[in-house]
Amino acid sequence: MAESIRVARRELAAFFGSPVAYIFIGTFLAVSLFVFFWVDAFFARNIADARPLFEWMPILLVLLCAALTMRMWSEERRAGTLENLLTLPVATPKLVFGKFLAALGLVAVALALTVPLPLTVSLLGPLDWGPVIGAYLAALLLAAAYVAIGLFVSARTDNPIVALIGATFVSAAFYVIGSPTLTSLIGHSGGEFLRLLGSGARFESITRGVIDVRDLYYYLSLTGVFLALTIYSLERLRWAEPDANPRHHRRWMLVTGLAVANLIAANLWLANISTARADLTEGRLYSLSGATRHYLDQLQEPLLIRGYFSAQTHPLLAPLVPQLRDLLEEYQIAGGDKVRVEIVDPQRSPELEREAGEQYGIRPVAFQTATKYQAAVVNSYFDILIQYGDQYETLNFQDLIDVKVRGELDLDVRLRHPEYDLTRTIRKVLQGYQGGGDLFANLAKPLTLKAFVSTAENLPAPLPELRAELASLLAEWQTRSNGRFQFELTDPSAGDGALAKTIQEQYGFEPLVVSLLDPKPFYFYLVLDDGNRHIPVPLPESLDRAGLNRALEAAIKRFAPGVLRTIALFAPTAEPNPFNMGAASSGGDYSLLRQTLQDSFNVRDTDLTSGQVPDDADVLLVIGPDALNIKQRFAIDQFLMQGGTVILAAASFNLDLSGGAIQARKLDTGLTDWLAHHGLKLESSLVLDPNNTPFPIPVQRDLGGFMVQEIQTLDYPYFPDIRGSGLAEDHPITAGLGQITLNWSSPITLDETQQAGRTVTRLIQSSDAAWSSDSEIMQPDFDAHGALGFPTGTDRGRKLLAVALEGRFSSPFAGQPSPLLTPDDQPSESNDPNTPPDDAKTAAESKPPVISGVIDTSPASARLILISSASFLGDTAISLANEATQSRYLKPLELLQNALDWSLEDRGLLELRGQSQFGRLLDPLGREARLFWETLNYLLALGGLALVYTLHRRARTRRARYHAAILGHGGE
Repeated sequence: MAESIRVARRELAAFFGSPVAYIFIGTFLAVSLFVFFWVDAFFARNIADARPLFEWMPILLVLLCAALTMRMWSEERRAGTLENLLTLPVATPKLVFGKFLAALGLVAVALALTVPLPLTVSLLGPLDWGPVIGAYLAALLLAAAYVAIGLFVSARTDNPIVALIGATFVSAAFYVIGSPTLTSLIGHSGGEFLRLLGSGARFESITRGVIDVRDLYYYLSLTGVFLALTIYSLERLRWAEPDANPRHHRRWMLVTGLAVANLIAANLWLANISTARADLTEGRLYSLSGATRHYLDQLQEPLLIRGYFSAQTHPLLAPLVPQLRDLLEEYQIAGGDKVRVEIVDPQRSPELEREAGEQYGIRPVAFQTATKYQAAVVNSYFDILIQYGDQYETLNFQDLIDVKVRGELDLDVRLRHPEYDLTRTIRKVLQGYQGGGDLFANLAKPLTLKAFVSTAENLPAPLPELRAELASLLAEWQTRSNGRFQFELTDPSAGDGALAKTIQEQYGFEPLVVSLLDPKPFYFYLVLDDGNRHIPVPLPESLDRAGLNRALEAAIKRFAPGVLRTIALFAPTAEPNPFNMGAASSGGDYSLLRQTLQDSFNVRDTDLTSGQVPDDADVLLVIGPDALNIKQRFAIDQFLMQGGTVILAAASFNLDLSGGAIQARKLDTGLTDWLAHHGLKLESSLVLDPNNTPFPIPVQRDLGGFMVQEIQTLDYPYFPDIRGSGLAEDHPITAGLGQITLNWSSPITLDETQQAGRTVTRLIQSSDAAWSSDSEIMQPDFDAHGALGFPTGTDRGRKLLAVALEGRFSSPFAGQPSPLLTPDDQPSESNDPNTPPDDAKTAAESKPPVISGVIDTSPASARLILISSASFLGDTAISLANEATQSRYLKPLELLQNALDWSLEDRGLLELRGQSQFGRLLDPLGREARLFWETLNYLLALGGLALVYTLHRRARTRRARYHAAILGHGGE
């Protein structure tokens, strides 16, 4: 090894003693910087990763390594110095390895000088260093393989130009053979085989941040094969005559052949080992998480995961199929016998294709492709079926991929976050199946239903019949629960009234009345208790056995983990625009939000006009409330008093983008007094923040009295960019969010004196430089107000934009009659003046009476989350964000999903959500800042090159002094 190092030093000294090393390093840095900042447009791309640096690395290294090695042996042969080398008392392998180390060392120096680029990214955004480390390792291994190829070709010729062309051709062949352009032409099986041979496909695998032993050995074996062939080629030149010593020659040929064969064969042996790998990514994106294994451990029946992938598909989707297949194999390994994974091509099996379409609704998608000779349309499958028992869900390509638009015809397509998409779907089918089975099988602890009900003679009709149905139903459940359910039926008004006083103090239960004109009090309250928490069960509106059964089942499921939950959603519907074929006239369309929630929950739309939340609701989600009436406020209040979670997304302004310009009007949510009772105030203003996200904004220009409206991507202070200290890092809702844009949000004022005994978490806050404005003018005026376009307020400081409260709450309706009670002498809402009197009387008699009371206080399990914006969840705002980032921006939906999972105490997906491929965004930067960082990297590259030159000069000076001292000249 010492002799090889001496050879390497000699070669490196030769490199740096001539312009070769500096031309090589300078060219490498110049191309890398050009690709990073210009070709891949790093700042316009707006993703905090170093992928642009390494995306073109395989092609760049093909050319540079071939140029670096073309003279290393061919020039020795042409100049006649090779004979001198081969006659030295140094073995040929040591000579080859020395030259190999010298060339690889020069590449390593060039790679080291690119480190300022990822350092810059880490300063501008949340860089994941795992893929960066993997990419540098992959680049070094790839360079080693290309250097070995270049040395072999150079050893076979005495013409450096031939060596350059030959090395380029061979290295490029290894890259092209596994590229999507070639593999997409021959289907999955053949394409996968070519990917195993391709150096580029292996390089991309490591740059993801996954260090797989198979990929590492591939490069080592490729390097070893060509170094062995180089040694054999040079050793042949030692032989004076080819036939002088045939036994010695055959021995060399046999040893070289065996070495090459074993190096290649080991790849085939390692191909079946999929577990020997290290996931360097933050959060271990490419390894099954504990959450996934938790859900797989809950399987009681076989889980089928079937991938429908066509052999001929879109070229951008074809490379994703092996990644999905490898991930599905991990699910099968983790699930054992309970998970069955199948990869099929429906177009090769008419029975599978018919089953996919008729039974699961999976149909091929037409993709437009182009070949050398013609444009064509390919109908292909890219779907995954997940089936558990009688429950199944499907994922198509739109559910699985993320697309980053880098140019009109330049798309970057990656898997969004396949483990999260698969695991959330598995959770849904698992919970859907468990929810339809034994009601008590999933209970963690035995339950007790405490029924505080008056005697039959003290109950108004039809409650005596309902009391009997309740007793019968509870007795039936207790019998079939195997000891996991029991009940207590007591009359609070019996005896001295001690029980009535107790439940009033403990649960806030007051006596009920039927109407204000019949104030005879009675009790009909139900509470489920597991020893740690209690949940009141509301009476169903139907007041019958079926409604009672539904209400009790929904309450019991709140104690059972692993059951599909129900979200009661209050959200305004979009008003049709008469001038745009029924399109939404404002940002009130929440179709994307509904679709996202339906992927994980049962969603029950409600307008709350009945004064009650649906019986089976686990969480109440209120978005964009506008002038809520007293019954709607009462429904929200009593759901919170029953120990539920209320999530409010509300603002003090309503935004309208239908006319092209942004129009705003002040809004009365109807919840001002209710929020004030709980120590919260939604200010009648909007937050502006200099740390904001650029968005496409309609801007009007005055051209000599003629107004022209155009769309420009500008900094917009009404879109605060929240990250870092603005997000509560220790709370599950925001810990993994990373960044969010909370557009058109109002500041929240928190009364600390009213929060005694509650846990308060400031989830989202603006920057310290933010201010607020009550102006309804949303259009920027850059001429009047400079770069921000809006006047700067005087109330500079951090603004609270989202808060979570946990603990006991008191109702503002306490001590008052229920708003649901209507006096008999007043017309009810159901009376229609156009309805005949007899029909109205019949309808009134058939309508069940309203049984309502007021729960004064909530249990400690109650939670209230207030987010000071509703528009950020609308389709309009999300589409604007998608247009600005040129990718799917789903952070608002992730925030809401996190809040729901936290509220339901189902934290499994919280650690997975939000880790999408394009989810790490750069900090907001102005033009001057972008120019500064780009220029700084150019200067650092020049400085690095100058540093290498300086270090070489100092090393050469030290060697000269050393040699002079040996010769007796005193080192002068």
